[in-house]
Amino acid sequence: MSATKLEHFLVVSEALEKTKDFYCDVLGLTVGDRPNLGFTGYWLYLGEVSCVHLADRASYAEYKARVGTPRPQQTADTGAVDHIAFNATGFDSMIARLEAEALEYWQNDITDIGLKQVFVQDPNAVTIELNFRVSEE
Repeated sequence: MSATKLEHFLVVSEALEKTKDFYCDVLGLTVGDRPNLGFTGYWLYLGEVSCVHLADRASYAEYKARVGTPRPQQTADTGAVDHIAFNATGFDSMIARLEAEALEYWQNDITDIGLKQVFVQDPNAVTIELNFRVSEE
């Protein structure tokens, strides 16, 4: 038995609404159905998949204490995770959106494989990598 696909990642945040707005307004995810999990948060969807889960740091820590699992530690950075990557389309419109939101971003072009990359940080300093295939642009 082995892993078959990435299900989701969870961002624990002290700025829950600002984080939700980043993923929805900048990256184009949508807020969708979420069961009552015992803490405040959102499930954000790409199509039918809830790939980004958000949790309010304080209510998530209380929940973790109630159920007896280790609570998340607040760190100055994201620890061993360097970045989370998404496939993306609409390179020019993404650059315009990032600039309109006054978000700092970095670009990297890997011309031998026809890939344009954009890196931007969410409100919690999680680096998001957006991969634009030149053949799809």
